[in-house]
Amino acid sequence: MEGMIAYCGINCTECPARITTQAKDAVAAQAIADQWSKAYNIKVMVDNIWCDGCLVEGKKCAHCHECEIRACGMGKGVANCAHCADYPCDQLNKFFTLAPGVKKNLDEIKQNL
Repeated sequence: MEGMIAYCGINCTECPARITTQAKDAVAAQAIADQWSKAYNIKVMVDNIWCDGCLVEGKKCAHCHECEIRACGMGKGVANCAHCADYPCDQLNKFFTLAPGVKKNLDEIKQNL
């Protein structure tokens, strides 16, 4: 699996927030904020889009700071949740209903451990 796979299974290297951050593209960041606001029925501010990726130092989108999956993975010291003995947990299964494609990323990693 290529890319930076976050604790939850999101491929950060394919995430529009990270791509936009790397490009320093304010217009694209606003478009993402608008898209996510509509998709998740919450107000996403453009300042909350900037992110260098879940697993690296640098900027984090607003959700990363409050993400319970990320906090758990960091606390357990795993590379991502596929490396956790409790994989998949209830919290991840709930997240998979919102982002079903990420389960495939983690399952592929788990199979190759």
